[in-house]
Amino acid sequence: MTQSDSPSPDHIRAFRTENPNMRERDLADKLKISEAQLIAAYCGEGVTRVEAHPDKVIGAAQTLGEVMALTRNPSCVNEKVGVYDNYRSGNHAAMVLNGDIDLRIFPSHWCHAYMVEKETDNGIRRSLQVFDAAGDAVHKIFLRESSDLAAWEQARTELRLADQAQTLAVSERKPDEPPKADLSKLDILRKEWARMTDTHQFMRLTSKLKMNRLGAYRIAGAPFVRALAPETVDQMLHRVAGSGMEIMVFTGNRGCIQIHSGPVETLKAMGPWQNVLDPRFNLHLRLDHIAEVWAVEKPTQRGPAVSVEAFNAEGGLIAQFFGVGLEGRDSRAEWGKLVASLEGLNTQVPA
Repeated sequence: MTQSDSPSPDHIRAFRTENPNMRERDLADKLKISEAQLIAAYCGEGVTRVEAHPDKVIGAAQTLGEVMALTRNPSCVNEKVGVYDNYRSGNHAAMVLNGDIDLRIFPSHWCHAYMVEKETDNGIRRSLQVFDAAGDAVHKIFLRESSDLAAWEQARTELRLADQAQTLAVSERKPDEPPKADLSKLDILRKEWARMTDTHQFMRLTSKLKMNRLGAYRIAGAPFVRALAPETVDQMLHRVAGSGMEIMVFTGNRGCIQIHSGPVETLKAMGPWQNVLDPRFNLHLRLDHIAEVWAVEKPTQRGPAVSVEAFNAEGGLIAQFFGVGLEGRDSRAEWGKLVASLEGLNTQVPA
């Protein structure tokens, strides 16, 4: 649907009234618009368009007290309860780093933002929602009962933009990048992989070799990677749940990565979704979207970083799982044994 063919704000609001129980993302998909365009249709009716830069959004979030942070992609949703604190700004990358809310932020994708007040059966639900250029959700912040409403009102006054139009121009959504590999550079990949001292060096390595994450995994081979069956992600979650083992769960999109560090206690499957339903951490994972899984080992100064990484059929990264390696809370050895015990595929995925 082109911009000129998009439904009017009146039509969007009417459709939502007719489907009161449908989630915003599903409503937007039905209307063939972005989620940001759906939200924009309510500007002046419980929605306020505000500045989207992370310095402004996270600056406001730090005044709100305890909230729920949500970062998602189409296949995985990560929700953490906590307080925004220890924000570190940056032109290309920023972060929030504390015990509960742990974010890696990429400001160039923070393009549109709205403060939303929505009537629900339990009262008004307030949220600050950020979207990328295509209108897809990057990060959301939901207030809780104990959140500071005076700070919310002050933030709305300070961040409000002059433009409160009920329509929004968005760019075309970029598809996931397919796997990129170069077998002629395999020896270089393996040699430099073995020399890494930090996991963050991996993306620089693949970029230098004009590969990407999944492309490199497909050709690297042992001892660096091992292909696993798609169902091993669910098997891994069941083995971790209630064990006391602490893991890290990375969930992200182009604009934000959210990290849970800690145990997983309660699993509950609902249709294609596997869900972690713990008091301060929820994860919602579409198992049927998982097409490839890799057990990955990267050398670091503190020992090997072992991960289980799930990808969709287009090559997009759904989620990554690591063992927690914080001082005094090191589950990496136990995690490494668990990952080593997961059954591998007998056949190699073609590069």
